[in-house]
Amino acid sequence: MSGPLSGVKVVEIAGIGPGPFCAMLLADMGADVIRVDRAQAVSGSFPETPSLDIMNRGRRSIGVDLKQPEGVETVLRLVEQADALLEGFRPGVAERLGIGPEECHARNPRLVYGRMTGWGQDGPYAPTAGHDINYIALAGALEPLGRAGEAPVPPLNLVGDFGGGGLMLAYGLVCGILEARSSGQGQVIDAAMVDGAAVLSTFIHGLRAMGMWQDARGTNLLDTGAHFYDTYECSDGKYVSIGSIEPQFYAELLRLTGLDKEELPHQMDRGQWGAMKERMKELFKTKTRDEWCEILESSPDVCFAPVLSMGEAPDHPHNVARGTFVEVAGIKQPAPAPRFSRTPGAIDRPPPHAGQHTDEALADWGFDASEVTKLREAGAIK
Repeated sequence: MSGPLSGVKVVEIAGIGPGPFCAMLLADMGADVIRVDRAQAVSGSFPETPSLDIMNRGRRSIGVDLKQPEGVETVLRLVEQADALLEGFRPGVAERLGIGPEECHARNPRLVYGRMTGWGQDGPYAPTAGHDINYIALAGALEPLGRAGEAPVPPLNLVGDFGGGGLMLAYGLVCGILEARSSGQGQVIDAAMVDGAAVLSTFIHGLRAMGMWQDARGTNLLDTGAHFYDTYECSDGKYVSIGSIEPQFYAELLRLTGLDKEELPHQMDRGQWGAMKERMKELFKTKTRDEWCEILESSPDVCFAPVLSMGEAPDHPHNVARGTFVEVAGIKQPAPAPRFSRTPGAIDRPPPHAGQHTDEALADWGFDASEVTKLREAGAIK
């Protein structure tokens, strides 16, 4: 393992969504991440093919029963050697299991303890259930997403779970590990998706403060209000994206589409954006997506790209040239990002089945064979 986090050891208490995504990011960058799955999720035998849950890639899984005292002790033994632990329980659950911050810091004062929740560890909503759509709604990040006169459109679960959640927790853990190496003290990272989604909206809050953004959905520069920043359907039912904001890029768009031969309003005449949107819709439906690619890709200054499906994206020449997608165990998937010139990240192994590496991983983390046997006989591991 040669990534920038090589030598960093992380304990991941298995969860769903942003927690595993955070652990994937750390593993992609070379951290030794051991995933603690529930013993109850471990099957009696493992298929020859890897798990298809590619977000669990790059790490080993052990099966542990946290309802058994020996299972809790196993996790605390791992904590003694770890730089960080991450969990995604509701507030208070880790404490009830006996693996909360107090117990972990008693074993390892340098540990960075990462907590991933939707609402955070405190506040009126903290004890309640929720999902991505709810967290970004409360953060103010959902309401602006959509077209004028239509309902807000959830951006899959990219803003809350992954951008505002897992990515923020990974950032927080790395910051905490860096600080602990100078101070000798660990700390708790309270990563809430509502907080992260709010931070991702900082730029728009700045535009509002400058009077350049209004809360009416679908009427602004970046929310499909402008005709030069939107997607358009082509004659074959596929779409292209246009982002020609700057005047020189807009002029190039008009030139290549032939619109420069028409008498048009000024680009920033908001009162004409609606009419121009209709003209653009009409124009782009005259050719296929590939035909528009041939025309608009002839210039480097349009701000254009075809709208690709997830199935198409890995085969686009630009993505192929950069290696943006890789194939691991027969599954095409996004490659580690960002890129490092000297210590590149890599996918060390395909995703494991729950408990697949119990003996191997525990041995690597200092458990001898007799201890592993006793833990198995006690039902603490599987």
